[in-house]
Amino acid sequence: MSRAFPLLLLILLALPAQAAEIKLATWNIAWLTLRPAGDPALPRDLASRDAADWRRLAEYARRLEADILAVQEVDGPEALARLLPERDYAFFFAREADVQRTGFAVRRSLRAVQNPDLEDLDVAPQARFSLRRGTDVTVFLDRTPLRLLSVHLKAGCREGPIAPSRGQDCEVLARQSRILADWVRARRQEGIAFAILGDFNRRMDHPRDDLTAALSAEAPLLRATSGASNPCWADARGGRPFISHLLLGGGAERLAVPSSLRVMVYAERDPAMRDRISDHCPISVRLRLP
Repeated sequence: MSRAFPLLLLILLALPAQAAEIKLATWNIAWLTLRPAGDPALPRDLASRDAADWRRLAEYARRLEADILAVQEVDGPEALARLLPERDYAFFFAREADVQRTGFAVRRSLRAVQNPDLEDLDVAPQARFSLRRGTDVTVFLDRTPLRLLSVHLKAGCREGPIAPSRGQDCEVLARQSRILADWVRARRQEGIAFAILGDFNRRMDHPRDDLTAALSAEAPLLRATSGASNPCWADARGGRPFISHLLLGGGAERLAVPSSLRVMVYAERDPAMRDRISDHCPISVRLRLP
C-alpha cells in the first residue's frame, strides 16, 4: 500500500486538468453617461439615472462576472468605471466623441490590444446623432489570439429584406452588412478566430435572413442566440426574438461550450424601470480556452 499510493498520486497528477473557460458577454447599457440632464448631446426626453440606478447596474455587472464584455451605448471609460472596477478590467472604446459608443471591458488577467476602429460602420459621421463605429480588439487566450468586434448597427430594419426600397434604415443596414462582411473576409484570410458581438438591431432567426447570409458567405458562423428566445423584459406573451447577438467564426465556434448561452434577467418587473436600467439584458456564452 505504501508504494501504491505514490504511484496513484503520480497518475492523478498526470491527468489533464479540466479545461479552463472564460465568459464572453455583450450588453447594451442604454445611454450610460455621466453627462447631466439637458446636455445638448443627449435626447431631451432621456431619463436621468439616480444613485440607486447606478448601484443596481453595478450589482448586475458584478453578478455577470464576464471575462470579456462588449458594451454598447456607453459614454466612455469613466462611465463604465462606475460599474466595473478598473483594478480588475481594462477598457477599450471606439476613438470618437459620441455619447453612444461601443467598447470592451477585458479582465486584466487576459492580455488585450486595441486595433483600429471599424470607422466605416458610422455611415453618417457628421449627423447630430451619428451612427456607431465598431470597437476592434484582440484578446490573447494564452498564446491564441481572438479578434473581437463590438457593434451597434442601425435600427429600424429588424426583419425582412435589407433593401434600399424598404427605406433609409434598411439602406443603411445594407451598407453596414457589406462592411461587416468585408471584416469577416479579412479575418478569414488572416486565419484568426473571431467574434462579432453587440446590438445588431436585427432579428436573425429567419433561415434566409439577409444579414446572416451576407456574413456567412464569407466564413461559417455560429450564432449563439440561434433557436432561443429572449426573456429580457418578457411579459405574459413570453420571450421575444433577440436583436443582440454573439457570432463566432474562424475557429472560435469550436471553443463555444454547448448550451452555455445565458441571459441575465433583471429582478425589476415594472416596465418604467427599463429606462433606468436598460431595455437590453446582458447575454453571454462560455468559451473553452484552447
